[in-house]
Amino acid sequence: MGIKSTGIENMLGESVVLTKADNLINWARKWSLFQFPFVTACCGMEFMSVYGPHYDAARFGAEYPRFSPRQADLLFVVGTISHKQLPILKNVYDQMSDPKWVISFGACASSGGFYNNYATVQGIDTVIPVDVYIPGCPPRPEAIMDAIMKLQEKIQDQKYKSRKSYPNLGEFNKPGGEKWVK
Repeated sequence: MGIKSTGIENMLGESVVLTKADNLINWARKWSLFQFPFVTACCGMEFMSVYGPHYDAARFGAEYPRFSPRQADLLFVVGTISHKQLPILKNVYDQMSDPKWVISFGACASSGGFYNNYATVQGIDTVIPVDVYIPGCPPRPEAIMDAIMKLQEKIQDQKYKSRKSYPNLGEFNKPGGEKWVK
């Protein structure tokens, strides 16, 4: 009739920012990582150094550790994991709220390290999904900061509800072949 069609951007001007919901949610998630440190071995010293004033992890929104898995969305698995610790690690992971991310810290958590025996888990990715691996024994603080930045990139690129659950998390094998059942 006599209605002139104009774009919404022209009507609103610069007073409103338009974006997709995914971009806004992921932007908020990547700058507010609430971490749960699962520290079991010598890598813990390097992990602690990242949160000192020299490296300043606060600039990534990951400053304060949460020692309750229900308040955390990022699990740092730091150090050697034995088969006796697997049910505890699995329980911590299950109690975390969705979406949740995991960083495997060091050679021992990522691949068993130099402990190639019956008592050590040869990589935590056999039990829980891992988003970022940090190599080294022990990893340098710069590698930890790089891993946080890589995880932030991954979070920013995620689609809403695209995170798939890890298959068969309810049970896993003991060293003798028996099954651990939750």
